[in-house]
Amino acid sequence: KEEWEKLSLFSSAPPQIQFADQKQEFNKRPSKIGRRSLSRSISQSSTDSYSSAASYTDSSDDETSPRDKQQKNSKGNGDFCIKNIKQADFGRREIEIAEQEMPALMALRKRAQGEKPLAGAKVVGCTHITAQTAVLMETLSALGAQCRWAACNIYSTQNEVAAALAEGGFSVFAWKGESEDDFWWCIDRCVNVEGWQPNMILDDGGDLTHWIYKKYPNMFKKIKGIVEESVTGVHRLYQLSKAGKLCVPAMNVNDSVTKQKFDNLYCCRESILDGLKRTTDVMFGGKQVVVCGYGEVGKGCCAALKAMGSIVYVTEIDPICALQACMDGFRLVKLNEVMRQVDIVITCTGNKNVVVRENLDRMKNGCIVCNMGHSNTEIDVASLRTPELTWERVRSQVDHVIWPDGKRIVLLAEGRLLNLSCSTVPTFVLSITATTQALALIELYNAPEGRYKQDVYLLPKKMDEYVASLHLPTFDAHLTELTDEQAKYLGLNKNGPFKPNYYRYENL
Repeated sequence: KEEWEKLSLFSSAPPQIQFADQKQEFNKRPSKIGRRSLSRSISQSSTDSYSSAASYTDSSDDETSPRDKQQKNSKGNGDFCIKNIKQADFGRREIEIAEQEMPALMALRKRAQGEKPLAGAKVVGCTHITAQTAVLMETLSALGAQCRWAACNIYSTQNEVAAALAEGGFSVFAWKGESEDDFWWCIDRCVNVEGWQPNMILDDGGDLTHWIYKKYPNMFKKIKGIVEESVTGVHRLYQLSKAGKLCVPAMNVNDSVTKQKFDNLYCCRESILDGLKRTTDVMFGGKQVVVCGYGEVGKGCCAALKAMGSIVYVTEIDPICALQACMDGFRLVKLNEVMRQVDIVITCTGNKNVVVRENLDRMKNGCIVCNMGHSNTEIDVASLRTPELTWERVRSQVDHVIWPDGKRIVLLAEGRLLNLSCSTVPTFVLSITATTQALALIELYNAPEGRYKQDVYLLPKKMDEYVASLHLPTFDAHLTELTDEQAKYLGLNKNGPFKPNYYRYENL
């Protein structure tokens, strides 16, 4: 005790530290003018930087609809409709960063720029408008194409990137937070323009293709082909083909190996965690999560959550995918068996009404509900817009839906695609998908008449392998080459393709 007393731990209370004019200073309240000045300084500092985060938390105070604005770029061109052309410099920096992680597209520019394989192509596109898409669009332009673009998702557009594209002369019609009416208006502005008619379609979800079929069917007389990259859009194309209504060839990029394995699986394995963290700050360890669907997207989500210590359940309709889930260590359940106990519900099936009002009513208080599929049809959000339920905005893309008894669920992005609505996706993976899209456009545009009929085709295996090879130098990777004897023994061409079309590149 004596020793401790020497250290003053048992002595009388220590003297209080005094600050000069402490009481007077902290009792002073800022005047109204002072508060306004402080508010302005904080707002200004928030808008001084437009990093990628700016796309997800729009700091602009301008509530005027872009449709009501008259904007022109520095060259006097006004054939676009975006949020704010003044953000172009920030968007250009975003695009420059993305270029560093998209080696294959940059290689395509160098290899094919002299040939201009898309000279004369008029590409109308409807995809997520991000820095990665901008690199794709500028690559298509470098290869000779003219482009007009709209967004396939009302929440995923990076406004500063759209501004950079508009400044660069692209006809872009998109902004973050479009209404449903704005969404279709933007698509129509891309398609319905005097003196310009598309001859190629690049779609993500099938909405652009659907709009042209519905409003401008005669345009298909000059359209050479459709390139589609999503499960939803490909499903629509196969429906058209089955009904005999598909009047041009279509390339199914979604089911190419490079898209399935890298974009769907590896991309979602990283972006699911990013989207949930940015929106909810949730701790994953020990959380009970149900993932609806065990395709490539579901596999990626499950692997990431399991690695973070979550208890993961899976729902699935396909017995093969279901068996894979079981062999990977996940418990296969029906949704209603675990609905009362899970902390997070994730849909990734490409279907509709996967989570319906009955499921939502049974969820526990605070359950997080989100969608990793392309379309917003998986969660029955419309059933939540009823008088007895209260919607409360928490932050951008995060809503509380509150029941009369006080129970609330956390709904992300109103049931739309989580990763591109609420966070970002790895640029390198998107490089793989974008390169696949570019090659599919080149193939369909330059194919001799008769090579492709009015049907849906997979990307040739040789092109899949070419896309992969363009990305290997990033890892300083060195491929082994077959000897003539080995190639003859396997019955292969030394330069590929190295696998038959029926081969499945399964994960370990």
